[in-house]
Amino acid sequence: MTKIFISFMLLAVTLLADLKNEYPTQKFLNSKIPIVDIRTPPEWVETGIVKDAITIMFFNEQGSYDIKVFLAELNKKVDTTKPFALICRTGSRTKILSQFLSKEIGYDVINLQGGMMYVKGMNLPIVSYKK
Repeated sequence: MTKIFISFMLLAVTLLADLKNEYPTQKFLNSKIPIVDIRTPPEWVETGIVKDAITIMFFNEQGSYDIKVFLAELNKKVDTTKPFALICRTGSRTKILSQFLSKEIGYDVINLQGGMMYVKGMNLPIVSYKK
């Protein structure tokens, strides 16, 4: 009986999860939906970050990751019961991570397509990264 209940709950979470792919716009930035920048610290320093972005590295410079460490940091800094967005350099890393967080964890995730390169190209506000 317990296994059936747990299976049902996992299915319900998966069905309720939502994944959206959007390009960053000023309207989106004004919406106050939290944006999590998953790039590396050197990338944050090099290009800056979207104003009010929450910096939590996912893939390190060698391409490795620790999902448990990332999820602990994410859940500490973001209310994951509400929608939040992910951004990286071009949208490649966030495409992979947003699908995982939506399908496997059940989070409502917005993948910001084009990433920081799109943000820069559209002249959207960027601030310097401060540790």
